[in-house]
Formats: sequence, structure tokens, C-alpha cells
Amino acid sequence: MKEGYLILENGQVFEGRMPEWQKGIFAGEVVFTTGMCGYMESLTDPSFAGQILVFTFPLIGNYGIADAKVWESHKTHVAGVVVNESCDNWSHHSGLLSLKDWLKKENIPLLTEVDTRAITKVLRTRGTPLGALSETKKISFQFSDPNRQHLVEKVSICQKRVYGSGVKRIIAVDCGMKESMIRFLSRYPVEIVRVPHDYDYSEEPFDGVFLSNGPGDPLQCTRTIEVLRKAMKKQKPIYGVCLGSQMMALAAGAKTYKLPFGHRGQNQPCLELETGKCYITSQNHGYAVDEKTLPDEWKVTFRNLNDGSVEGIAHGSLPFYSVQFHPEACPGPTDTQWFFDQFWESL
Repeated sequence: MKEGYLILENGQVFEGRMPEWQKGIFAGEVVFTTGMCGYMESLTDPSFAGQILVFTFPLIGNYGIADAKVWESHKTHVAGVVVNESCDNWSHHSGLLSLKDWLKKENIPLLTEVDTRAITKVLRTRGTPLGALSETKKISFQFSDPNRQHLVEKVSICQKRVYGSGVKRIIAVDCGMKESMIRFLSRYPVEIVRVPHDYDYSEEPFDGVFLSNGPGDPLQCTRTIEVLRKAMKKQKPIYGVCLGSQMMALAAGAKTYKLPFGHRGQNQPCLELETGKCYITSQNHGYAVDEKTLPDEWKVTFRNLNDGSVEGIAHGSLPFYSVQFHPEACPGPTDTQWFFDQFWESL
């Protein structure tokens, strides 16, 4: 290990240690996530593309890294990892290698032995800044905002894939879809047609559409939203999760905005307005739906109890329904897995 630094765009520097193999500068949007476990799922979640992920829990890696069959995608997507302590002496029956060894294999930079509590306090005060992991304190380069890039096209599949052969046909729009969503949908007697983010499925036969999660600013997904608008005219069930919820709002004519801190972690409380029930949810997003811009025929179904932001929307009469949180969890609580049952029943 050698000296390493997290440098924020305002010039603030946090000192730590990084592996010897790391050379150069690794830039991204600096965000934090809560949770005592689930680091393997978080790091393979495509929604974290372009982000340097700071873990608030002090010890990360204590159960190692398992086989890729249980990952949320085929690789890690973060721009960098920051932890207080990276566990080398991991212990779990399914573990194959340590967090450090895995990140080296995946070519993902790591900064450890750093005060993540101090970093988190800065992020909670100033929002999510741009930053970089570097082996030197002084760097001279322009910080580029990953949210100005079309991150979805970098993480979406390139060709159509088909799963199952059930009685109903679902179009699953992959904008960076977690594999656990496919696992949940595969529990039902359906044929799942997983398509790239810019694929035009509007003229194909389908019984329902499922819009996935994904990274970055939803306004970058112009083609996806254009196809979605055409699909909505058929008035068949359309459900969305996370980025899918934001795109549904944009397709309906509403607007989105960037949250000052974002919601990332496994303990976000959300209130279901119709029932008054509170659910603890898993979340990973930096944008939200602007409630004031929703058309009259649409309604807010869920609200975040920490900041009051919109966590779910639905059409008043048509089968269009979406949530901002992750009902599949992975990682996180399974309180809202009924979302998939509701989607199946709507078909």
C-alpha cells in the first residue's frame, strides 16, 4: 500500500492509502451509501456508473467476494471505492477472494484507511461533488461531470435477449438493469424480452413493459423516452423502477431534477400515501420527479420520509405505475417485493 488521496472539486483533500498497482487519476461524482453489507451487489449495480462510492460503514469486505453468478451485472461499474477499512481476512463459505483482490482484478481504484465519516459529513453538507482518487495531492485537470454523459448507453445490453416461454410477453427495457430484476420476473409464467435502451419495441406484440434502473440523468435517455411515449398509447401495463420511474414521468410530460445529496443505501423510509404504510427501502439514485409538473391525471403514490421527495407515481386510470426505490432489494430489505406480484397481476 502507498499514500493516496481523495480530492474534491473545491480543493478539499482526504488522505488515505491505496494499492501499489494504482497509477494515475480516477475521476467521478463522489457519493456515499449506507448499509453494513451488500457491497458486492452495490459495486456491480450499473446505476453506480461514473461514481466514486464512499461506504459509510467502517468495515467493508468481511465476507469476501462470491461467484459472479450472484452479482448484479457481469462486472463492477463504479469509478472508485472509498472505505475506512478494507477487510483482508474475510470469512464466508461462498467467498472466493478479498475485496482488494477483486477490485484489482476489475481495475477499480480503492482508497482505504481514510476518514469516511468526515467525507460523509462534507457530502451531507455540500451535496455530491465531483472528485478524483490520486496518488498525489496536487492535480491539474478539469473535473468532468459523468451525469453529462449518456451513461445508460454504456451499461445497457447491445442485443435483444429472451428468457422463458410463459403465457405473457414482457418487454424489459435494459437501461442498466440489475440481474436480480430478471430473477424476480422469471418467477412468473412469462416470456421476458430484454431489449437495449434505444430499441423500438412499440410495434411488437407485448402484454406489459418493465422499465429498469440505470445511471445518470434521465434527460439523456431521449430515445428511450420517445419509444416509451409510443408504447403508452397502447394503454397496456407499464411499470418502472428507479430511472424507469423518472423516464415514465418525463414521457408523461413531467420534469425531473437533481437531488442535492441523492438517496443511496438500504434504509430509506417511504410512505405509501394511499394506505399510510411505511416501507424501509433500498435506493440508489441522484434524480427525482418534480411533483409540481405532473399532469393532472397522474398522482404521487410514495413519498420519501427523510426529504419529502417523490418515490412513486401512477396514472389515475391507466395501468402505469412506477417506484423510485428498488423493490428487488439486493442489497437491502425485501419489504416491497410485492411490486413484482402487482405487475404480474396487472398483465
